[in-house]
Amino acid sequence: MATSQNVLFITTDQQHYMAMGYLNPEVRTPNLDRLVSQGMAFHRAYTPNPTCTPTRASWLTGQYPSQHGAYSLGTKLMEDRPTINDALFAGGVKSALVGKAHFQPLLETDEYTSLESYPLLHDLDFWRTNRSGFYGFDRVELARNHTDESHVGQHYAIWMEERGLANWRDYFLPNQPSQTVEGDPLTESKHTRRKPGQAWEIPAEYHYNAWIADRTNAFMRSFAEAGDRFFLWASFFDPHPAYMVPEPYASMYDPAKVTVPEHVPGEFDDKPPYFRKALEEKPDFSEFVEPGGNAIHGAGSHLSSHEDRAKNIAAMYGMMTMLDDYIGKILDQLDDLGLTDQTLVCFTSDHGDFFGQHGLTKKAIHHYEDLIRIPLVVRQPGVVPQSVVTDAIQSTVDLAPTFLSALGLPVPREMSGIDALPVWTGAAQSVRDHAIVENQHQPTTMNMRSLVTDRYKITVHFNRAYGELYDLESDPRELVNLWDAPDAQSLKGELLLRFMHAEMGRAVLPMPRIAVA
Repeated sequence: MATSQNVLFITTDQQHYMAMGYLNPEVRTPNLDRLVSQGMAFHRAYTPNPTCTPTRASWLTGQYPSQHGAYSLGTKLMEDRPTINDALFAGGVKSALVGKAHFQPLLETDEYTSLESYPLLHDLDFWRTNRSGFYGFDRVELARNHTDESHVGQHYAIWMEERGLANWRDYFLPNQPSQTVEGDPLTESKHTRRKPGQAWEIPAEYHYNAWIADRTNAFMRSFAEAGDRFFLWASFFDPHPAYMVPEPYASMYDPAKVTVPEHVPGEFDDKPPYFRKALEEKPDFSEFVEPGGNAIHGAGSHLSSHEDRAKNIAAMYGMMTMLDDYIGKILDQLDDLGLTDQTLVCFTSDHGDFFGQHGLTKKAIHHYEDLIRIPLVVRQPGVVPQSVVTDAIQSTVDLAPTFLSALGLPVPREMSGIDALPVWTGAAQSVRDHAIVENQHQPTTMNMRSLVTDRYKITVHFNRAYGELYDLESDPRELVNLWDAPDAQSLKGELLLRFMHAEMGRAVLPMPRIAVA
């Protein structure tokens, strides 16, 4: 039985779970705070992978990255993989995506093509006539850039041109040499890289937040006018680095008044050896280079000045407030169309962020809570209890089956995620006692998985003797690694067995046994 006529899915990119006003008074996010007050917020929600492509493909498929195949950045979700859109189409529910997809890489080969690659993402004539069919979406409007990256193009660039910003390319960086491909008509730009704390000069009305809100609302109106049920995904790019935002948001927060996280001296002494490299000026990660791999996000120096980190945090807060303003426009339209009571709203992010915690910046090879824990808020009046904050463990691999359950549609057996709707509606306290986080960033050399329980987190590194074990109850900052602690060996053994059971329990069973043999 359906509890929802529609699903409005709102996502951010690389947002720390504390970057919301209801948890952190240093940043203002009144519209997200409104969602929390009207619905349910999960403080123990985890990503299935701490990078973009694998997690976003998991949202679409209801499978873990090791199952759907888009296991790392620079890979793609193969086009023949079943997605939530197949089930939505069969159930008569319209689907649309506006904003960031990142299901495919920025470059392609003859064997592995990509619609999100150079030079195609700059071929605006192609995108003017391609607005549907991408992984089964009835309607799509896409872009690929975070802030001023040269990846800008696709439907966002068309939107800017239609609104009179003929010189839009001047607000974005020129192509990097590795991404300069023959036939690209939009390689060059006069724009230069911004310094920490420097405002992005693009007018706010042409920022991609304005585009995402405008097009999301247009699709919502169209669905409402046609009387269609819908799954509508507003996929925002911020607050992914580089941290920059136009005025008035750029000067909204004073760097001198933000809390700047710091490295604790000695905290890496009991961690995997590569952690210490983060605090070197020129770290050597050559041992992790292998055929079939590529650049390792996070495998570099994380050293930065306190001043620069403060400026970046102030800019990130500005990004969050601007983002929140445009999320508010989408929520307001839902109200104006009279759809609020029949629409399940879900807000989350693909993964977290480091902006100084443990001395680290950005992502992606350290499974601290800052990176793998994410915001998750759901709301539907009369269905989701109001003003509830819970520590029930959630994994966003569960989103696709939960959305289908809310819409009253069958959940395909191929989905390994769990239907979390009983928790979202208050009918159950929890549906899972653990979360699994995969991170096969390189095929073998940088490959790790974590099991998170109500109290502990254990991380196994492929073919390495080192590992991580944290007591999140007594050591929430994850300063003490118990992996080699003599008095924790029994606990480690118990958790490793529990991890193996969890791995076995998530196997995909596409059909039941229908005969003896």
